[in-house]
Amino acid sequence: MNKMRQWVRESIRIIEADFQRSADTHLIPLETPGLPGVELYFKDESSHPTGSLKHRLARSLFLYALCNGWLKPGAPVIEASSGSTAISEAYFARLLGLPFIAVVPASTAKEKLAQIAFYGGQSHLVDDPTQIYAESELLAKESGGHYLDQFTYAERATDWRANNNIAESIFHQLRFERFPVPSWLVSSPGTGGTLATLGRYVRYRQHTTRVLGADAERSVFFDSYVSGDRGLTLDCGSGIEGIGRPRVEVSFLPEVIDAMTKVPDALSLAAMHYLAERLGRRVGGSSGTNLIGALLAAERMVKQGEQGSVVAILCDGGERYATSYYDADWLRAHGYELQPLIAAVAACVERGQPLPPVAWDSGHRWE
Repeated sequence: MNKMRQWVRESIRIIEADFQRSADTHLIPLETPGLPGVELYFKDESSHPTGSLKHRLARSLFLYALCNGWLKPGAPVIEASSGSTAISEAYFARLLGLPFIAVVPASTAKEKLAQIAFYGGQSHLVDDPTQIYAESELLAKESGGHYLDQFTYAERATDWRANNNIAESIFHQLRFERFPVPSWLVSSPGTGGTLATLGRYVRYRQHTTRVLGADAERSVFFDSYVSGDRGLTLDCGSGIEGIGRPRVEVSFLPEVIDAMTKVPDALSLAAMHYLAERLGRRVGGSSGTNLIGALLAAERMVKQGEQGSVVAILCDGGERYATSYYDADWLRAHGYELQPLIAAVAACVERGQPLPPVAWDSGHRWE
């Protein structure tokens, strides 16, 4: 066996050994007295070693790149990211002794940049968030490294049939619950890879579960889903870090999504604060987006006399947003007045009052 094959073999062993040292993430119930007959759970991905859902993706991307022969000893690994994926990838790069460069928007929370540095990675800041892709490609070319490109490879690097992916884990953890087959799975798209895994898995396992994509306000995924136009673009980045994109990513697969909603940023942040209060710890903004998606699905179930479970993704913890989403001065400076919306979320969960109007599309072309 040549030296390159030996290095790849040892690198995969290191990653698999790390996986065996990690327990599965928790499934946390959240009582919803205002939505009778619906049992809501959060899949807590913040308990991964690197603190977010993206730990799963980073592991899959590294294994995919290794098995395809794209990584080389000592050669840099580059990624375009809004922070969380880069943190997880920096972790795996350090495991393998590889240099790591994260190409991130200049607006990325400083707590995320600090965590990238903690794992030995460098952050390359880009003022225009729409240019992180091109800058990553350029850095990879100039350095002789490899651009992991999560936005292209997320849906294909993950083993969506099994191998303890997030969907299989959810169904395994629900097996002794009152409603072991969930009516809805809810996730917000960043690459679109998690939605692809959820949608493919429920079809493969022949479940009746529906999949809901909860998009951010400044993002093209929802509009592309409604129109079928994959060429849509924006000239700005998302206001909710980690989700929403200014272009339709390759890993976004609308055919396996049963419905989508587009959640205003202010409502996402209000739901984030409400969820943090209910759980007794801070969560990220995308978890607020997912809570709104879950409540919209639950409202429809109640109206239709349907009982069942809804599972939403808790993507990351809120400690990464201490100086932004959880800072009163930051919220004020960005024009957010959240208290009325927090009250509206509480009224929905606790008393069954309707949420403020939110865009929803049921994807009639898939029915």
